[in-house]
Amino acid sequence: MSRRVVLPGAEELFRQSSTLSAVAPLSPTPVEDQPEAPIALSSRSAVRTTPRRRVNAFDRSPSGRERHDEKITVYLSPEELYDLEQARLALRGDLGLAVDRGRIVRESLAIIIADLEAKGDQSIIARRLRGR
Repeated sequence: MSRRVVLPGAEELFRQSSTLSAVAPLSPTPVEDQPEAPIALSSRSAVRTTPRRRVNAFDRSPSGRERHDEKITVYLSPEELYDLEQARLALRGDLGLAVDRGRIVRESLAIIIADLEAKGDQSIIARRLRGR
């Protein structure tokens, strides 16, 4: 029996994980014969073709437990990470809500953005960022 580790190849590592139905397939047909749809470029150089949508207060609910394709990186201090983990444990232990840290962050963002849209200058985020 071989002890050699089998690793995935480049095709498995760099495969496209989702299909874009609104994107015209790349084909060798002349430009004038192609439909007027955004053309998919390689995943490394593609520009996002999804139109920006304005969310109203009725649509304002976090995405919850689903696959998320967009990602940001947020750097936290050890104290902030500790507080986030304590909040997760309190939700689980005291309230019986088994949620992950990402869900807490998405819920918090939804609350803060709704408050900003409703109260504007008097919203809690505006006041905290001003230092009041």
